Amino acid sequence: MLGNKAVLIHALVWGVLLTVLYFINVREKPVDAAIIILLYGALNIAIFYIHYFWVNPLLLGGNRLWRPVFYMVVVLLVSIAVKYAIAAHYEDTVLQYRDTENNEKILTPLQYTVAALITGLFFMLVSTAVYVISANFKDMEHRKSLENEKLNAELAFLKSQINPHFLFNSLNNIYSLAYQKSEKTPEAILKLSEIMRYMLYESNEDTVLLEEEINYLKNYIELQKLRFKEQIYVELHVDIDNVNHRVMPLLLISFLENAFKHGISTDATKPIRIDINVKNGRLHFRAENAKNQLNKDHTKGVGLVNLKRRLQLGYPDKHTINIIESDHYYSSELFLYL
Repeated sequence: MLGNKAVLIHALVWGVLLTVLYFINVREKPVDAAIIILLYGALNIAIFYIHYFWVNPLLLGGNRLWRPVFYMVVVLLVSIAVKYAIAAHYEDTVLQYRDTENNEKILTPLQYTVAALITGLFFMLVSTAVYVISANFKDMEHRKSLENEKLNAELAFLKSQINPHFLFNSLNNIYSLAYQKSEKTPEAILKLSEIMRYMLYESNEDTVLLEEEINYLKNYIELQKLRFKEQIYVELHVDIDNVNHRVMPLLLISFLENAFKHGISTDATKPIRIDINVKNGRLHFRAENAKNQLNKDHTKGVGLVNLKRRLQLGYPDKHTINIIESDHYYSSELFLYL
């Protein structure tokens, strides 16, 4: 079946075609010309759609060609007979023509039959061409839909890997505080609650406000600070030219986790530095820190493999990642067009 948009396009094309044919063929009998155009137009349109819905599926999708060929012959014979009956009734308008010497002549039944046959075959050919083109477009849309569903499923899976990983680490941190009977435990639980609210509800959207993602990073940093008795040093610099920028949720947290995994800084001269800059729709995120083997997190995480795949799916050809690592230094950098 044709969709609403396709029905409108078909109706418009047929309307324009019949109007053009009318003005080409109108003579001294405009009423007869209009009737003839409508009758022949209705017949040719019937040939088109009988072939479109009935013959084409068999012709292009079946193994037995005799059935569609048989139907084509029947449709052609019936249409030729009906057309000749109309031509005989409007003989002066349809069958009469002038030769090169300006003499009036009448088309013979054979001549008219050949002309009607060619016309019928033409509309069948056009019907097949439209059917093939339409089928190809539908197939392309179907494949694109399946591909999008696959990509969305993969993105959802990658995001689901982040949540348990983060929750596991955070619960370990809170367990450590509770075991030490630290006064920081209630505050840590509150921070975790805010973080989980964002992860469970806000991040279900395809994109979130960049400001919300940054608040999530701030809560993560505060939660990390509560883990240690000694003071840790983190510098976060944010410079955004527009508060309405949106980004894929839970995208930047992997960089931040990697920075903390390579060692918590307890040296004020060597803080973990996080810079987030957005100008003209281009995000520049940078995280760098000196490695600290004493305060290094040795747990295994999702890592950059997950992050890189999410960026490939969500921002194809719109991002660049740079990783610099040495024995004493780690830096990760992301350039992203929002």
